[in-house]
Amino acid sequence: MAKAKYYLLTCDTLTGEEAERIGLVSLCVDDDHVQDRAINVATDLATMAQPAIRWTKQSLNHWYRNAGPIFDASLGLEFLGFGGPDAAEGLASHREKRPPTFPSATNPH
Repeated sequence: MAKAKYYLLTCDTLTGEEAERIGLVSLCVDDDHVQDRAINVATDLATMAQPAIRWTKQSLNHWYRNAGPIFDASLGLEFLGFGGPDAAEGLASHREKRPPTFPSATNPH
């Protein structure tokens, strides 16, 4: 959660390799190996105890369903931010290839 929060708040970019290293994604696979890797993972899972796989998946999906309202609130708050002057400044600064000066930011000078 700490790393996800960091990247969400700073808007720093990261590579797939870095996302895998810090645990934001399960696997980072080169484009030309995606299908082979997916088949290998699926084959491995098929050889395991299926009730254990099913119950683990069910418990994880239950957590995800319960977190739904959190994701809904997050999406709503993001849309509120998209309509303000900060969003307009962010887009303008990107188009003009200059650092942004957000109206809501505290002036450090």
